[in-house]
Formats: sequence, structure tokens, C-alpha cells
Amino acid sequence: MFFSQNKVLGGILLLVSFVNPLAGLSGLFCTLFSLTIINLLGYRHENIQSGVYSFNSLLLGLAFGTFFNLTGYYVLWLIFACLLVIMLTIILTDRLGKLGLPILSIPFILCYWLVLFGEGAYYHGGLQQKNTSLLVHNAAGTGCLVNVYQYLSVSLPCYLGLFFRALSAVLFQNNILTGLLISIGVFIHSRIMFSLLVIGFVSALLFNAITHNYPDGISYYNLGANFMLSTATIGGFFLIPSVRSYLWAVLSVPVMFIITNALTGIMAVYNLPVFALPFCVINITLLYFILLRKKPGKLQLVDLQHYSPERNLYQFLNQKDRLDDLKYFRFSLPFMGSWMVSQGYNGNITHKGEWGNALDFVIGDDDQKTYSYPGNLPEHFYCFNKPVLACGDGVVANVVDHVEDNAIGEANKKENWGNTVVIKHLNGLYSKVSHLKKGSIKVKVGDVVKTGDLLGRCGSSGRSPEPHLHFQVQATAYIDAKTLAYPFAFFMTEKGKNILINSYKTPEEGQILTPPAIHKTIRKAFDFQPGYTAVLSSDTLNESIEVFTDESGQSYLYSKETGAAAYFINNGTQFYFTSFYGDASSLLYYFHLSAYKVTFINDEGILANDTYPIHLCRNKIQLWLQDLAAPFYRFIRLSYQSSNLSKKAGIIISIKQFKNIFGTTKQEMDATIDISETGIQEFNIHINQVDIKAKWVRGNIY
Repeated sequence: MFFSQNKVLGGILLLVSFVNPLAGLSGLFCTLFSLTIINLLGYRHENIQSGVYSFNSLLLGLAFGTFFNLTGYYVLWLIFACLLVIMLTIILTDRLGKLGLPILSIPFILCYWLVLFGEGAYYHGGLQQKNTSLLVHNAAGTGCLVNVYQYLSVSLPCYLGLFFRALSAVLFQNNILTGLLISIGVFIHSRIMFSLLVIGFVSALLFNAITHNYPDGISYYNLGANFMLSTATIGGFFLIPSVRSYLWAVLSVPVMFIITNALTGIMAVYNLPVFALPFCVINITLLYFILLRKKPGKLQLVDLQHYSPERNLYQFLNQKDRLDDLKYFRFSLPFMGSWMVSQGYNGNITHKGEWGNALDFVIGDDDQKTYSYPGNLPEHFYCFNKPVLACGDGVVANVVDHVEDNAIGEANKKENWGNTVVIKHLNGLYSKVSHLKKGSIKVKVGDVVKTGDLLGRCGSSGRSPEPHLHFQVQATAYIDAKTLAYPFAFFMTEKGKNILINSYKTPEEGQILTPPAIHKTIRKAFDFQPGYTAVLSSDTLNESIEVFTDESGQSYLYSKETGAAAYFINNGTQFYFTSFYGDASSLLYYFHLSAYKVTFINDEGILANDTYPIHLCRNKIQLWLQDLAAPFYRFIRLSYQSSNLSKKAGIIISIKQFKNIFGTTKQEMDATIDISETGIQEFNIHINQVDIKAKWVRGNIY
């Protein structure tokens, strides 16, 4: 009901639902009943686990216990109404899910309306409504709770008490104590959601004070279940929390007044309660409106729901610059050895206009000369006759191999591109290499090529006054097609005496590029294919892990003992984790921290740098303060650094984690991963006074 999978908040909601014992028992019964039916019928496990299929049943049970008296027909009506809710939930989840929309509480609202019509409007089916207004029912409870409730009613300021009452109304109560406990649970679950509830509360009251829409004040239920919950979901659940999402949340308040008033008037004709229908209407309408955009823009929808505004935000920020492997086709450099970019994107010579996103490559010596003396023949140029390779898997779509190579200083503008090979990699994605040597091309149209296959040799055909290699990415197979800006997946560059790793970047003019030299031992150690198994064992813990792939084809390591899952990507040059779910005390969690990013290059001068998501900060006070400010400003940064060091019988990967707060950096973790020819042997980690040494025993070795 509060868009959370937090166990503390869930426990509090379970507890306060029993302030009205009949409502609590009815809600619990409907939840268990729906879970039993859904499991027996074999519906989608993920939706069962997340509560998507059962929370409308819970709402139905709470509403029954709140608004109807316990009679001989009560249980019978409750069972059949719950069956109806289950069916509506399954159907609407499928239908709306195909549009990328949630069902919210629509199944509960529809079913409850049908119960009111079917039971009492015309046929008197035996249910007895309590003699109270449907949505301001006071369920203060009995016994000691009454004393606490009465004390709070007297002691709390008016608007603070109103805030708590409004929150309790989500459970069909009008109870300050219930609202107080829910507030605590929400704050523990999400500081962002709590702040948005406050913003929704204040915005609704201010707008009502200006317009006098409700002269006697907004009802507790509408304030909590419609206004406050809408700002929370719009500002921090369905949208990535940001200044823009908060603005949209505030702007939704006036719209909510219009929708609530309109629906209340319509439903009054049939004597039906509106419940949270305005909340459903505004959320589904806004989501569908945003989904229809052709470009994402700066207002971002949550693609993968983590049921936490903070985690949604931190994962989004962390992954938008890290998951390029899922955004781009992996293009490798089309050559061996070190080549220099002689003309980059939008260069001053020929890379202009629609043909501006192209690269020219040459080979230079230590003095940056591209030829040996005297330099008057193509053979004098270092790049001439050098192998040109396929930059990615694909099918040869176009070939030209009849154009003569030019004498130095001359250019063939009639056959501008010279000898060329065009490869289709995906629909709408082609690569082209041009100015190849006549007669050197080894492929023909229709050939299937793999990354690194020989296409031909560098020449000086076409508009090429001296030998060089032209490379571009384009959307069609035509020789003269306009260019697309597109990065190379991985290459090395030199900066002074340092070698830098470049991942999914576009080379710049003047840079010297080198393909990575992959270390087979490191790559083999992290070759986690589906079905791979291993046992991690420390002094106190033992975990069996296995590699699986999910429905979207993403790979993850799964701990059978703890249920933890760590998603990863291996692109052939790097291994890195993308996200972790589950027990933060498991060995898999510590391995995920250690092997967060590993490069398959054994060069002690190369550092693999990366950034952890902020929610991995282990100082809860610092993290909670960051949570409150996170949509507007981030002052915590967790960075990762690894390097590969050779040893006599393998490789040691040395890892460090740093935390930067307001510009002050402190090392938080150091770890090592020991690798031999047979794979990972062990990993050691020291973080926050925790020392773990874990053996890695590979399974299923044949």
C-alpha cells in the first residue's frame, strides 16, 4: 500500500491494522486466501513475491472489516468478493502491464462498488453497513491504545495531528497513533517518500486555503490516500526523484482537486465512495502521458523498480554511465597495434556536415611522422598494406575492390571512397572502412564475419592523397551514406607515460589508440557462464553459488543459502557487477564489493576505476542525511579502484574503495582476489572493521 517491500514498514502496517480487530483479521484472511489461490493456480512467481497480486485483496479485507458488521453472511461475502478481486487483479495486471502501467487499487475499488450494488442497493444480501460515514470512520481501538490515542489528540498541534490522521486513513482509520507509527515506518523505509508525503500534505492544505475548495477542510481519507500518496508516488516512486519530479508532484495537487471533486460528484449519484480512484486516475494518466514520449528527456521514469525511491535514484545515477554494454553494439578497433587519429569527428579536412562523424587513422613513429624517407611512394607509409579487421560480428553488405591506389599527393575525387567494405551488424547499424588497397579485400557480399576477421589491407584509393584508413558508422549499406556518432567499446590511449583505459568513448584527433591485450588467465577466471557453480567458504560462512540468466538475458550469481543475487556483465575485456540484491552479510555481497570491476589486462600501471551506488554507504547516519538531499544534491561519492599484479603462479587483483564527503576522501576498504591458471582461488576483504578471507572452490569441472 505504501509501495514498499521494507519489512519494518510492513510489520508496522500489520500491527496497526489490528487496531480494528475485525479489519485486521479480514485483511489477513484475504491476503492468505488470495496467496493460496494464486499459488495453486500457478501464476507469475515474481508478482506473487512482490505483493502485486495480493495487496488489493488486503485492501478489500480491511474495508470489509471497517465498514461492515460481522454477521452470518459476512464471511461468505468476503470469500466471494475476494475471489472477484483476485480475478480482476490478474486480468488488469496483464492488460495494463502490456502498456507499462500499474493496476494500483482499481481492482479493490471496482469490486467494492459491485459489493455495495449487489448486497444492499437493491437485493439486501445480508451484509450490514456500520452506521458511520464510510471514509471518516474512527477506529481508535480499545484498552490501553485508547489512552495513548486520547493523550496524543490533546497534546499534538492541530496540523501535526491532522497529518497522522491522514496517513491512518490509508488503512481506513482516523487514528493519530496509527498515523504516527506509519510515519515512523515510512521514514525508516524511505526518507524521500516521507518528505514527499509532507510536501503533499502542505501543498494540499495551502491550495485549499487559497481556493476554499473545501470550506470545512479536506477529509482525512482524501488528504492521505489521494493527495499525499499521489505526491509520494509521482515524486519518488514512478519517477526518478529529482527537482523535476518534485515539481510534478506539487503540480499534481491542483489537478487532484479537480479530479477528486469531479469523481465525488459522479459517484454521489450512485451513493458510491470514491476511495483512491483520483489517486489511480492521476498516476496512470501521468505515467501513460510520459510513456508516449519519443525521447526520455530529463524527467526519467523508473525502468527497473527497486521499491525504494533512494535505491531507484542511486541505481539510476550509477548505471546511466556504467551500462553502456546494454546501450551500444560492441565495436572494436579495426586494426592491430597502435594507430593515431589523423582526423576526428568534424575535422577540418573532409569530415564535415552529414559526413562529419568519421575517423581517419594512420601509423606514426616516435617523431609523429607517418612515413619513412623519402615518403614519395605508398609503400613508404607505415600504415600501407597493414591488416584492416572487422570491428564487430556481422554480414558483409557492400564491397568495392577495383579502385587504383593513388600516387602520393594525388586524390581520386570521382571514386571518393575508394575500395570499401560495409558490414551490417544490426538493422540500421553498419560500419564502413574505406581507402583500402586494391585487390586486398578478402570478403564478398553475404559473407558472415566475426570481430577481428581480416577484411583487407590499408591502401590509398579514392580521395586519399596519402595512405590512411577511413572508418565510420552509418544507418544504411550505401557507400555514400551519412555518418552516425558511435563509440568504440574499448581501447587504450597514451597520456604522457600513462596508459589510460577508454570504455565506450569516441577517439579524439591526435590520440594514439591501441587495442587491449587480453590476459587469458584473468578472462578465464571470470568466465561465469550459466550453470557455473562454486562454493565460497570462510571461517564462519559457507555459500553455494550458481550462475543463472533472467528473462531479459542478464546474467547473475545466486547464493543458494542466502538468496542474494549479484548481476554482472562480461564484455570480453572487463567484468563488472551492475547491481546486488539481498543479504549484505553474505559472502557473495563481499565478493561483489571486491570484484566490482576487473579489467582483463595484466599491466601494473593500469587502474580500473569505477563508482559504487550511494546506497552501499555503510554509515547509516550519513546515508540518511544524503537521502533527504539526494534528489537535489549528492555529497557522498563511493569510488572503486583495482589493479592487476603478477605473481609467480598467477595474478593478484588489488582493490580499494574510497568514500568522498564534501571533498574529503578516506579509504574505506581494501581487498585482494587471488587468481591462478585454474581460476579464482580466494578473496580477502577488510571493510569497516570486518575481515573476511574466503576460499573459492570451483564446481562442475570436467
